[in-house]
Amino acid sequence: MSEEKTVTFEEAMEELETIVERLEEGDVPLEEAISIYKKGMEYSKLCHDKLKNVEEQLTQILTADGHTETFSIPEEE
Repeated sequence: MSEEKTVTFEEAMEELETIVERLEEGDVPLEEAISIYKKGMEYSKLCHDKLKNVEEQLTQILTADGHTETFSIPEEE
């Protein structure tokens, strides 16, 4: 997907939803369905990567001396 760098998370999610709806209708020819499915997987990966990036950013905290540390909350048992 060459437009990957310019597609926002929201745009990718909208495209993914459209693709899912189209495939769920079931009246798409097989070759076209495969092509649409591949494009959907690309959008899915793009969304996953963007979410992973944001998650990594949110788990970093800035200490008083200007260094970053990984932030974690101990899980409750």
